[in-house]
Amino acid sequence: MGRTVVVLGGGISGLAASYHLSRAPCPPKVVLVEASERLGGWIRSVRGPGGAIFELGPRGIRPAGALGARTLLLVSELGLDSEVLPVRGDHPAAKNRFLYVGGALHALPSGLRGLFRPSPPFSKPLFWAGLRELTAPRGKDPDETVHSFAQRRLGPEVASLAMDSLCRGVFAGNSRELSVRSCFPSLFQAEQSHRSVLLGLLLGAGQSPQPDSALISQARAERWSQWSLRGGLETLPQALNTHLTSRGVRILRGQPVCGLSLQADRRWKVSLGDSSLDADHVISAVPASVLGKLLPAEAAPLARALSAITAVSVAVVNLQYRGARLPVQVMLGGSWLQTLEAKGAVLSPELLQQQAQEAAATQLGLKEPPSHCLVHLHKNCIPQYTLGHWQKLEAATQFLASQRLPLTLAGASYEGVAVNDCIESGRQAAARVLGSEPDS
Repeated sequence: MGRTVVVLGGGISGLAASYHLSRAPCPPKVVLVEASERLGGWIRSVRGPGGAIFELGPRGIRPAGALGARTLLLVSELGLDSEVLPVRGDHPAAKNRFLYVGGALHALPSGLRGLFRPSPPFSKPLFWAGLRELTAPRGKDPDETVHSFAQRRLGPEVASLAMDSLCRGVFAGNSRELSVRSCFPSLFQAEQSHRSVLLGLLLGAGQSPQPDSALISQARAERWSQWSLRGGLETLPQALNTHLTSRGVRILRGQPVCGLSLQADRRWKVSLGDSSLDADHVISAVPASVLGKLLPAEAAPLARALSAITAVSVAVVNLQYRGARLPVQVMLGGSWLQTLEAKGAVLSPELLQQQAQEAAATQLGLKEPPSHCLVHLHKNCIPQYTLGHWQKLEAATQFLASQRLPLTLAGASYEGVAVNDCIESGRQAAARVLGSEPDS
């Protein structure tokens, strides 16, 4: 009999892992187990009363780099090319970026000329921050907070205004707590290899070969900044579900895993309440803290490392205004939400909608009440790669190797929270299980 691989978690990471397992020349038997009744994890799309798509999670995917190209390749393999809605490089949405500072929106400079001009909220042209970066010495610490790294290399204004905003937007986190080594590995590696981040990025530090396809070539030629799908991003996990079913993958919905136990023959027993599964190997694509609670007593060191990887909650509020073609998406999270949660406040839809409407009125001038609103609270959805995150991963990896546990980790808890990162983590997990080295 062939091997059985059980994949825990039907989010995009678990779906991607199952997809690549099922496409192997001699695929194992694959069982995908999802606790809820739907697949896709945080990716969820809902059509509003006027026909507009409301994204309750991620609203777009970036095509840049090798990971962006691999996701586009996956889209093509699933036959979704005609469904792609790109934001081309010449579109205003691709060219215009703003920071909200001091009660006002400020356009960020675009193009080379913009670097030499004064650009509020920065007190000096950003050229000077670039010059400082080129002459700053290489850092000596094995890790550093994002704020400390940016302040050392680019100055306090860029650290406090730009990098802090970026961390809040991507990780819903605090730049003074997040790790630059884990959150922005390309910046960390560029400094380590070339002393300068700018030089390292210009010389291609850390870049890997990219796949090619007609869709990837189109994205490069048109300089896409991001893309979505005509029926919403949830079309992607739905297409993966259809493909997996056609390849004979067994998908169990509404089946929360109660525990994992290692049997005498080194196979896993996956407990599902009133039933169980036997597995030669398990790929875990559930959050690290969830997996930590499922592990047996003999894996306590691994459980401790995983439980130290925390996550924050984010509320996504979609506001539809009369006369607007697209809804406004407001994301509320980070320290504001953590403070409310710590105080035991009830995070009601009414409270979250009120906060979102106030932000839209203040920052975008949308004073009238929305014609439709959709509020969704994602509990513990974005892992926080705090200072020293790499050591937690190293401890987990060393334990798995020393104990030779037939367990592979995937998902947003480890090496990237974006959709592209999660899909790549699933691909690499499948490659390790199959015994093939994933393409770098």
